[in-house]
Amino acid sequence: MNSDPRSALAALIAAFERHYEAAAASRGDDDPALDAATEQLATAFDAYDDALFDAYEIATPLIVFDDDDDDDDDDFDDLDDFEDDEDDEGEYDDEDDSGR
Repeated sequence: MNSDPRSALAALIAAFERHYEAAAASRGDDDPALDAATEQLATAFDAYDDALFDAYEIATPLIVFDDDDDDDDDDFDDLDDFEDDEDDEGEYDDEDDSGR
């Protein structure tokens, strides 16, 4: 790991450039070049975040999620949809129709 934050920042910027180039040339989400650039970007970000913290005890306000974390979030989205459906089942009009 590179402990110099300036060097780590330069590597992060280069990783962003490579990711952009891979994204621009990509034909879809399953592109191996895009996958590799994404992994390199995440690794470069982690190295920068660690170097910044080691040097100045400051962390970036960003978090990198891996694919497993993303899948977990999808599970919770499905649960939210289920809970919304349950809420709709018991709805009724509570307005008094007796004319009073």
